[in-house]
Amino acid sequence: MTVVLGIETSCDETSASVIEGRHDDVSVRSLVILSQDVHRIFGGVVPEIASRAHLTAIVPVVRGALKEAGVGLPDVDAIAVTHAPGLVGALLVGVRYAKALAFGADKTLVGVHHMEGHVFATALEHREAVPPFIALLVSGGHTLLLDVPAWGTYTLLGRTRDDAAGEAFDKVGKLLGLPYPGGPHIERLAQEGDPARFRFSRPMLRRDQEPGDDDYYDVSFSGLKTALLLATRASDDLGRDRASLARGFQDALIDTLVEKTLRAVRAHRRERIILGGGVACNRTLVAAMTERAASSGARVFAPTPRLATDNAAMIARAGLFRFERGDHAGPALNAYATLPIPGMSSDDQAASAVGRTALGA
Repeated sequence: MTVVLGIETSCDETSASVIEGRHDDVSVRSLVILSQDVHRIFGGVVPEIASRAHLTAIVPVVRGALKEAGVGLPDVDAIAVTHAPGLVGALLVGVRYAKALAFGADKTLVGVHHMEGHVFATALEHREAVPPFIALLVSGGHTLLLDVPAWGTYTLLGRTRDDAAGEAFDKVGKLLGLPYPGGPHIERLAQEGDPARFRFSRPMLRRDQEPGDDDYYDVSFSGLKTALLLATRASDDLGRDRASLARGFQDALIDTLVEKTLRAVRAHRRERIILGGGVACNRTLVAAMTERAASSGARVFAPTPRLATDNAAMIARAGLFRFERGDHAGPALNAYATLPIPGMSSDDQAASAVGRTALGA
């Protein structure tokens, strides 16, 4: 059995976790997450504050994870750390600490892509959440729709062309006068809203779209955000309309995500849908996806909030996969604000490869 220490500092969560296992038989021995609530004051994450907070927290958080797991550093086989994507200053804290720790303890270092961690997160709680599946990753910084035929092999089907789903929730929350982060507050408020009061167009979702169209899987939420802004300005009683505005926005966003995901399920004949990222905490999204997917014979797997949001257990799990493949890092490991998921190709590239094979190229 392999023991992996995971470290996550990509944004405003300082987290460490110890997992143990091999292949898909994995157990979480410990998970420590320290959240930086100070960002609520500013209505969003302040990078400099986040970086400084990581510097203060990382040592006690890692020590806490090792203690909770009942292991010492000599018992660890590999140290996995998020090195992309994210806030560079925040990432650097985790990467440099992990490199020093690995060097000093003579341990194998593994660099992990944050979004690949989200792909693995659900499998820590659901044994059946393994490939092949369609993955919808929805967070504050990313919205990605992937086909995953096997661990480490990802085909990018669609992505956001502007705001990520979580970012849209936060911006709309601000427009409605709700606290940061906006997602949980909008979901609660929407439960009180009238679904017929405000019905916004479903962005980039048309009946005449066909597979192969460049917008068939992509999403866009900037227009939806603008529509809500105009609706708030036109309202003569925002206090009365706030819940219905939240309901109209959430319904439009969720309908779009669900339909785009089910298109992928049907096109690729997958029987599993994996949700990941902070927006996967939205129970309305999970319920809508589950209900609609049933008609296509697909099952939906979503992580609990503790594993949906940024955490080191998912980094350790992805790190275990990379460790077993021999994808080890060295002293040159660096932090990157943006970086493609390793092993990812675009749907266009996949289609071109199929075409070349058919032509005998």
